[in-house]
Amino acid sequence: MRRKRIYGKRRKRSAFPKQQLSPEAAKAKAERDLAMAKTPYRKFTKRDAQKKHRDNPDKSHLDYDHSTNSFVKAKENRGGFGKGTKT
Repeated sequence: MRRKRIYGKRRKRSAFPKQQLSPEAAKAKAERDLAMAKTPYRKFTKRDAQKKHRDNPDKSHLDYDHSTNSFVKAKENRGGFGKGTKT
């Protein structure tokens, strides 16, 4: 298997392999994920974060965190600020 090259560099393999789901399970998961992404709160947070980024173009490398109402590093925001993603 050849690795794809992006701009002359080798692309690293993810430390997290793709989930091995049956076709039925993959379809059910896709439907669940889409339904969750379309909830009113998730739509609001996406719209709000996009607006904040338009208003602050210098913060394009950061994520907007709705729990702290500030821009933070993606590593911190997606990792639960050192507490993990499950509470």
